[in-house]
Amino acid sequence: MDAVRAVVFDTDGVLLATAARHAAAWKETFDGCLAAWQHRDTGGPPRAFDAVRDYRELVDGRSRLDGVRAFLTARRIDLPGGSPQDPPGCGSAHAVAARKEQIFSAMVRAEGVEVFEDVRPALLRLREMQVGCAAASASRHARSLLATADITGLFAVLVDGTDAEALALPGKPAPALFLEAADRLGSGPEHTAVVEDALVGVDAGRRGGFRFVVGIDRDGDPHTGDALRAHGAHLVLPDLGGLPAALAALEGDRP
Repeated sequence: MDAVRAVVFDTDGVLLATAARHAAAWKETFDGCLAAWQHRDTGGPPRAFDAVRDYRELVDGRSRLDGVRAFLTARRIDLPGGSPQDPPGCGSAHAVAARKEQIFSAMVRAEGVEVFEDVRPALLRLREMQVGCAAASASRHARSLLATADITGLFAVLVDGTDAEALALPGKPAPALFLEAADRLGSGPEHTAVVEDALVGVDAGRRGGFRFVVGIDRDGDPHTGDALRAHGAHLVLPDLGGLPAALAALEGDRP
């Protein structure tokens, strides 16, 4: 078995305690537009956004625009695509994405950014093990949030939504974002682990042929753990505390 030389980490929900904030921002974004939208079949207002189920199944791990498109498709809402220049609103997919950006940014300014307590010890231990680390996210906020949280220096590579747009990388479940991070680390997927909390992100790790895909279930929900495994996680952990030992065990399993 090939050794793991590097790890690519998702940011929201894995490194930063921002998942609940994203879910709340998505709910405010969508629910505030429901009165202006119609269900394609019933003609009535669509069902409200579920900050647990819809967040995990439709928007978690995706770019803002892809998340908007997934929700509109799931609710059978017809909306024009619009353009990236559309201001925040409800009249186009790009406008809804801009609305989410506006709401989330206001939340971050008001509440700040929190790093999970297990993150720094795990990253420092991986550094001692000479395992390269990258942070990768579809969010354009990722780089600034990591800097605000003062953990940027623990990563050799950062790939965020701005990079993805510049390189025209397709969003998850396509593995392009993680493959770009592994390429910058110089490890390639065959020597790299992916750590994700989103189903679509775990799926991306599997599709990319990564050596080891780790799902993070911080809520300890057995249904979430089962779903992460079903989407391709080799291992599900409650946090990053057990990650260095898990990678060391892989090294020990080599013939």
